[in-house]
Amino acid sequence: MSEAVAAGESPVELLLRAAAMVPAERYALAAIIVVSVFLYRFLELHVIGDILRGFRGGRVELTFHPASEIYHRVASKCRLLHGRYLATPWLASPHLQTLFLGIYGTPPSFTYKRQLYTVRDGGTIALDWLFASDLEDGFISKDASTPLVVVVPGLTSDSAAAYVKHLVYSMASKGWNVVVSNHRGLGGVSITSDCFYNGGWTEDVREVITHLHHRYPKTTLFCIGTSIGANIVVKYLGEEGENTPIAGAVSICSPWDLLIGDRFISRKLVQRIYDKALAIGLKGYAKLHQPVLARLANWEGIKKSRSIREFDHHATCVVSRYETVDTYYRRCSSASYVGNVSVPLLCINALDDPLCTREAIPWDECRANKNIVLATTPNGGHLAFFQGLTARRLWWVGATSEFLSALHDSSYMHRQKANDHVLLSSLESSIDKSPYVNLMEDGMVAAVTKDGPSNDGSPLNHAADEQLSNEAGGGQQNVVSALNHNENSIGVGNDSPAEPVKQQGDDIHSNKLHEIIAPVKRSMSQLTRYQGRSVWLLAYIAFVTSWPLLGSLAFITFRKKSRNPLRAK
Repeated sequence: MSEAVAAGESPVELLLRAAAMVPAERYALAAIIVVSVFLYRFLELHVIGDILRGFRGGRVELTFHPASEIYHRVASKCRLLHGRYLATPWLASPHLQTLFLGIYGTPPSFTYKRQLYTVRDGGTIALDWLFASDLEDGFISKDASTPLVVVVPGLTSDSAAAYVKHLVYSMASKGWNVVVSNHRGLGGVSITSDCFYNGGWTEDVREVITHLHHRYPKTTLFCIGTSIGANIVVKYLGEEGENTPIAGAVSICSPWDLLIGDRFISRKLVQRIYDKALAIGLKGYAKLHQPVLARLANWEGIKKSRSIREFDHHATCVVSRYETVDTYYRRCSSASYVGNVSVPLLCINALDDPLCTREAIPWDECRANKNIVLATTPNGGHLAFFQGLTARRLWWVGATSEFLSALHDSSYMHRQKANDHVLLSSLESSIDKSPYVNLMEDGMVAAVTKDGPSNDGSPLNHAADEQLSNEAGGGQQNVVSALNHNENSIGVGNDSPAEPVKQQGDDIHSNKLHEIIAPVKRSMSQLTRYQGRSVWLLAYIAFVTSWPLLGSLAFITFRKKSRNPLRAK
């Protein structure tokens, strides 16, 4: 060393000379180790963990209320929910699973039967059906007892997505009928109104479920939501409470809290990659409907969007009239509606989901609701859960089928209270039916109702009309016939005397007044019939509380009358 220093070599030169003496194979091995550790951490691989567990997989953790009958009588019979989940060994990463599902996914091969359904505001929804193998015709008879499953896909997904086809095929192979309710503008269907779907838009699901319930009243309805579709389904169930015809539901990889999810997806590099990829998908969706969106939203901002948040700022908030993106995320998060869910609900989430973070899962709310069973697995990715060496099966599809079958065979399916539903539908306001508002010229804000064009020829409309005529007891028909009779008797150019014309005009006004008052009378009669005890209780309370005042008035009146004869004398 001293000789090298004496020769005039610096310490850096000495270090380089020593490094050059190390064989190249050592450097290659070190580089492989560094890259492997980086990729292991970056891709969140869990191969080592699987090896240490002896390839038994991670245990499925269940969260439920201790007194939950749904768990003790239904979920406890599900073998998959009480076992372990082992991911496909060569897909031992949430990112690899999610990527493989999006690119390939090994979906089964079959063909849907499509039905186009027009909602009340003029929008069009594609309903893609797959019937059970024993049904040869393309329709369900109205007295069929075969269960029907409604599937709501995720963001920018439709019935052609691999995970949707896995689910649909699995349910149909068990003898159940399945229909996929595609979001507006997806599934190859154009936008036919000024309304778009979003992460909290429950109106389409509500109308489709109501339509199916009216058309097939004897069919048991179940509902399954995936990703953003799960957020929509849980929010719908929380909004409806007891007044839904759904007998049971399943939520798969729900984001739960959109605001927390927005913070999570922009936190790390790998999540930001997902954010940009989803933004590209949203911009592709927007481009398909550019003529409508360019008129309703900020099209230049949409084209420049590089994240989901930017897209929601320029498109979703503008079309759906939300003040800010955070306002949209807060109002449309299903976590706020979990407590009001009154339907047996199974929720499945992977703790390593790269899109929907575990931080947003409402653990306490699910534990407090006796109707909810929350199942979480250590691995699974987003909507993937591949298992087996060939990765041809999705674990959550089997768990969903097992839970719904056990629920269908039990006595714990939800039953809609028809009387309460009719009462609420007859008393609900026509103002607060839509999240949209119009800004008038004078600065006032006016609500826009959802009343729109009806579905021509739709069985739902005919059934609703018949139900309305039966409830009204033919009163509306009598009013219409009376009006038609008066119009025909008056006519154009009729030379009848003035007195009969005046009498007929009075009859028209009387019939119009009756037409206005009739719905109110029906609502009050229903209120009295279904809530009779409450009405009499209110009457009793009103009588008791007002008795002192009535007694005082009677005493004063009696004293005045007793004094008047004395003054007269």
